[in-house]
Amino acid sequence: MTQSLMLKEAGQSPEVVATLLEKERPAFAEIARLFSSARPSVVTTAARGSSDHAATFFKYLFEISCGVPVASVGPSIASVYGSQLHLKGGIHFTVSQSGGSPDIIALQAAAKRGGATTIAVVNVTDSPLAREADIVLDMNAGPEKSVAATKSFIASVAALSGVTAAISGSKELSDGLARLPQALAGTASIDGAAAEEVLFNASSLYTGGRGPAFAIALESALKAKETSGLHAEAFSLAELMHGPMRLVQPGFPIIAFAPDDAAFAHNAQALERLKGLGATTVSFSSTPLPGINLSMPSTGNGLIDPLVSLLCYYRLIEQVTRRKGFDPDKPANLLKVTETM
Repeated sequence: MTQSLMLKEAGQSPEVVATLLEKERPAFAEIARLFSSARPSVVTTAARGSSDHAATFFKYLFEISCGVPVASVGPSIASVYGSQLHLKGGIHFTVSQSGGSPDIIALQAAAKRGGATTIAVVNVTDSPLAREADIVLDMNAGPEKSVAATKSFIASVAALSGVTAAISGSKELSDGLARLPQALAGTASIDGAAAEEVLFNASSLYTGGRGPAFAIALESALKAKETSGLHAEAFSLAELMHGPMRLVQPGFPIIAFAPDDAAFAHNAQALERLKGLGATTVSFSSTPLPGINLSMPSTGNGLIDPLVSLLCYYRLIEQVTRRKGFDPDKPANLLKVTETM
């Protein structure tokens, strides 16, 4: 069977991340100097789809590591509603693989007019978004032909994590990022057969996580929908304990991203409760958990580890998609670049 572009490109992620972390050191340092000088009380972001999930990962990682709030601004604020932004002294990040969608370009322009320094995290560095940004942070992912973003998502998260490490000065975070390429490469030999069966036989499922792992839950739910046509909803594992738990019946699948970080004990408790209700739980973690557990390589930093789990998940959902008779590179109704307003 010919390897799909999605699987091939996902497999390039370790090399992409290693290249990115090396080549973008000057950009990380420049952004750290900017932050030290501007000292913004809030950082803003704008993105769509998978890129917005990368921004959500950044939100949690940055708030945990630096203590500065990160707020997502809806692109339609500028592109549809024409509102002015007041961001004097602010720093605004736009995340986009293509850098070509009119709505995020409009919002970046509005942020700049409002007084913010704009940073474009892009894979296409000659795109309109990149040309108009004050600083460009290159994903260094190379061409990505599969409609489903994989290596560009992992690269965008790695880039934003590099920014966070530079600003926070955290050695633990820097060391974890340095080990990220090796940990990503270590996912290639993981046996995910039991998890694959759960996904293949599911008609609907929840994905969950907390902190940066919640962003990975969002991304995994999106990939289930856009590649295999599988209905999936993402929740914080804390939120899942509220209203969403009403739908949990015997056999209901729950995919959990539970790294060994400060939320691990809470996640384990939530999964025990869900398993007690009859849920079929599949966890991606470096530490054993109830139900089906895929043992993940670790970077030594639980805040970065959810990204390692995602690469394993990408391989699983690609295989499930093929088993269902779909082409993961050509999902129905979707194009690689979506231009919205």
